[in-house]
Amino acid sequence: MTMPFYVAPEQVMKDRAEYAQKGIARGRSLIATTYAGGIVIVAENPSRSLHKVSEIYDRIAFAGVGKYNEFDQLRVAGVRHADTKGFAFSREDVDARSLANLYAQFLGNVFTHEMKPLEVEILVAELGDDSRPDQLYHIAYEGTITDEEHFAVLGGETEAITQRFSASFAEGWSLDEALRAAVAALAGPERTLGPAELEVAVLERGNGRRAFRRLGPEELAERLAPGRRAPRTARRGAHPGAAGEDEGDGGAGS
Repeated sequence: MTMPFYVAPEQVMKDRAEYAQKGIARGRSLIATTYAGGIVIVAENPSRSLHKVSEIYDRIAFAGVGKYNEFDQLRVAGVRHADTKGFAFSREDVDARSLANLYAQFLGNVFTHEMKPLEVEILVAELGDDSRPDQLYHIAYEGTITDEEHFAVLGGETEAITQRFSASFAEGWSLDEALRAAVAALAGPERTLGPAELEVAVLERGNGRRAFRRLGPEELAERLAPGRRAPRTARRGAHPGAAGEDEGDGGAGS
């Protein structure tokens, strides 16, 4: 009688984590940050039809990195959950925190119990109002959820991108300033990213009930133009540090 092959649980979890991290790291990164008028999400994504950033509900956006088919299924599930909750109760009852908790539970269950973990990291962003601030929830492949304070970085080279973006972050800055800083952080010192290689969306105050809006190539080109001067809304200051240390990567244009 042959003895069954034994692998320690710690080794199983380690192998699953490495597998997920490698899959995520093959894709492209994403930055979400607050600005004076709302929240902007900037992703490196050359595809015009496979979106990494999408609307979930009135004031809630979803962004994912990693394997597109996997995080898009999570997006669809989130839309269905939000629509059902909003219909059964009220639109005000749909919030990013409960949605992020559901995503975290699902990703954690898959990571723990399934043979193959999901190779994704996702972000749930909610535009605040007078009674609550803007919210950025970063959910990692193993179900870890992090409430980011000012910005979130998902994808490959997370540490380097975070350092570059932190150096230029200013609380209360304009959309143009936030957009240029995010693009520069994603590109790094040796590359240049143009409008055709970017996907950008905002959750914008004063945009009606549905705050989500995509920035098209023409608007991106105008806002990224070197000669354009945006009005200053706040003094530059050092960012106090991201609220979490989770890492990941990927994207629709992987």
